[in-house]
Amino acid sequence: MADPSSQKSRTRKSKPPRSLRSRALAALARREYSRRELAVKLKPFTENPAEIPALLDDFERRGWLSEVRVVAQILATRRRRFGAQRITHELRDKGISAAAIGGARAHLNESEAATARAIWLRKFKTLPTDARERARQMRFLQGRGFNLDVIRKVVSGDAIDSEGDE
Repeated sequence: MADPSSQKSRTRKSKPPRSLRSRALAALARREYSRRELAVKLKPFTENPAEIPALLDDFERRGWLSEVRVVAQILATRRRRFGAQRITHELRDKGISAAAIGGARAHLNESEAATARAIWLRKFKTLPTDARERARQMRFLQGRGFNLDVIRKVVSGDAIDSEGDE
């Protein structure tokens, strides 16, 4: 008598392998990817890595792959939690061009102090009372990617005075 599981495997229709194009479209439907990220994501699914750049060029021509949208998405999701340095570093890691990073950096620097203050208020709520607490608060904001000048203003209370209490 034959094994029933082997009969099932013979009668079950196997799905055809997904094309590189359909994999790329499915990935872009979930979220925005930079050119470098999408190329890395697609590389394991092709025997000929030379076809990836042509596919990505086609996607850019059609407007399906956009560096501007990637930058906008990252700014929208990261701005409330991180400083300009950390966001800039993330953009560089994703392979975003220097020109796009420069534009994003200018936008980030406009609201750096206000963002740092809002994050600091959510975490600490009061000014440090001693040097140890001051250092702890500064390290926290540095880990979030804020500029040292902005951190000093926030932790010393200068940013609070200049922007008014909310």
